[in-house]
Amino acid sequence: MRNETDEMREEFIFEKLNVYQKSLELSIEICKLCSVFPIKYSRIRDQLIGAIVSIPLNIAEGNGRKTNKDKINFYKIARSSSFECVPLLDICLALGLINDADKRRIRNIISEISRMLSGLMNYQNNK
Repeated sequence: MRNETDEMREEFIFEKLNVYQKSLELSIEICKLCSVFPIKYSRIRDQLIGAIVSIPLNIAEGNGRKTNKDKINFYKIARSSSFECVPLLDICLALGLINDADKRRIRNIISEISRMLSGLMNYQNNK
């Protein structure tokens, strides 16, 4: 018989995906980074947080869909959100909200996540 402790340890399938784990870690990092942005840049902060958080959320939601077509659609949305982050990082750099080293590092992680999402979509297409 299963107890509450067993249920709490149970993982959802998407939690095992490297792309989910990496995007979740980056989302948390970006949220912390944005927490020190001056209030006058709250729109940029909110847009960046929304875009970055959308990545793991759409991976999770897509993974819960029944058809490959639905899964791929949510993975495409996640990848599009990763693309949205790139100009936002450029804007943040230009405004002095982040430094160049952070921008390059974050951009590299986003690029890796985007490639991983493309691979996940290809995998679903070939099932």
